[in-house]
Amino acid sequence: MSAKNSKKKKLIIICAAVVVLIVVLALFLRPEKDKQVHLTTAKVEKQNINTSITATGTIEPINKVDVGTQVSGIVTKLYVDYNSLVKKGQILAELDKVNLQNEVTNAQNNVESAKTQYEYEKKNYDRIKTLHDQKLISDSEYEDAYYRYRTAKISYDKSKTDLSRAQTNLGYATIYSPIDGTVISKSVEEGQTVAASFSTPTIFTIANDLTKMQVVADVDEADIGGVQEGQRVSFTVDAYPGEKFDGTVKQVRLEAKTTSNVVTYEVIIDAPNNDLKLKPGLTANVSIYTQERNDIIAVPAKALSFNADIKLIGSKYTVDNSKITPNDKHVYTLSGNKLTAIPVKTGITGSGYTEILEGLTLGQSIVTGTSDDLGEGKSLEQAQQSSSPFSMPGPGQRNNKSKK
Repeated sequence: MSAKNSKKKKLIIICAAVVVLIVVLALFLRPEKDKQVHLTTAKVEKQNINTSITATGTIEPINKVDVGTQVSGIVTKLYVDYNSLVKKGQILAELDKVNLQNEVTNAQNNVESAKTQYEYEKKNYDRIKTLHDQKLISDSEYEDAYYRYRTAKISYDKSKTDLSRAQTNLGYATIYSPIDGTVISKSVEEGQTVAASFSTPTIFTIANDLTKMQVVADVDEADIGGVQEGQRVSFTVDAYPGEKFDGTVKQVRLEAKTTSNVVTYEVIIDAPNNDLKLKPGLTANVSIYTQERNDIIAVPAKALSFNADIKLIGSKYTVDNSKITPNDKHVYTLSGNKLTAIPVKTGITGSGYTEILEGLTLGQSIVTGTSDDLGEGKSLEQAQQSSSPFSMPGPGQRNNKSKK
């Protein structure tokens, strides 16, 4: 009895295996349903196209002057502070003048002494010269008088130069504004000593006109070839999120800068600042529009990369490639189920569109891509995957099949 049960179980297992095999073969050998791929189209229209490069830069005043002092001393008085508006020639600060005034007084005394000595030696020389002309004195006496006269004159001239230098240094103790503008930096306080022995110390930095700013942008060497003077620029700063500012390329500087093996070039951009929102030192995120075409015939850029392969788009379509060669750029028009390749000459590409110079006219309908019966806008790869018996259906696919 147990032997019969064992044979019966084996028979059931074999039958079940056969059924499974038949089902699998049926799945693999059944004729594949033709892909339901549909083509998306668009009209040839006029568009505005631009291409741009990006860079970062710093907001700076167009004309900025560092005001310093050429003499050393203690700062006794400051007449301006940060953000002060100043006029050209206005007094900004004064240094202690006691020592400088003493130098002037000493130089004046030296001038008087040298002048007296010079006048004496000149009269003595004139007298000796007269006697020498009459051959009443020797040549050595004449030459000695002439030497003392020349020495006194040189000393007198030098004393006058020393007096002029002392007076100039005294004048340097009063610091004036060289331009009209706004004080954006102050480096000293009253009572502080400044030393000008080796270099001119900076006391103030004055920006000429804050309503006219500039962006100094660092442009990568790979992009600098497309940048030219006069190109339109837009930029943003973190201080005003979401707000765009406009500018124009003013100068492309030829000197290269290398930082961490990255080569960049400075591009100067005019940036009007009538509302004074742009502050010196702000970081700008810059877009330089290297090419711009307005109101031109254009098509979506993806239309030029559409592949009209019957294996991909389905057998219900026919394709005519007779008008193109393998190297031609082309797009496809759709008439009924017939795709016709049209050769085109293109211009710039940007903003998702490509300029059409030749080959198409306004209003023509061209193919831009594909969509399948499982959802408008799905890619061709997704359509192919959904038709495979081994692909896992997504949540939406399960719902659609259950409704059927």
